Amino acid sequence: MADGDGAYHPLKTRPRGATQHVTAGPYSPVLEVDATKLVVISGQVAIDMDGTVLGDTIEEQTRATLGNCARQLATAGCSLADVFKVNIYLTDLSQWACFNAVYDAMMPEPLPVRTAVQAVLLPGFLVEIEMWAVKAKD
Repeated sequence: MADGDGAYHPLKTRPRGATQHVTAGPYSPVLEVDATKLVVISGQVAIDMDGTVLGDTIEEQTRATLGNCARQLATAGCSLADVFKVNIYLTDLSQWACFNAVYDAMMPEPLPVRTAVQAVLLPGFLVEIEMWAVKAKD
């Protein structure tokens, strides 16, 4: 089941004809999801297992946060490729382009649908990300 742009995932596809405005970032405007098992992770931030904040820049924190997301997904048998919905919380929306550059490089096609908002996060954190994924049928 290939989507309209040729990217392939057996459980999530972008419908043919799904379009978005030219200023849209790296995300799909709509996805069809065939799921019997959903995996949802809590908001992740750039922190190691010892509680140390990882990175001082939005790029560093985005890489670390997406790494933490991937680690949590892996515990449920999923990867970033299985993600279909992302919620992003940024302390400063002026960092949007820098965030998107890292996100676009790390997230596989078909890109998830997503929402991003500016938010007050715990001290030291520039970004928080939560994800919904579809787990392959057993």
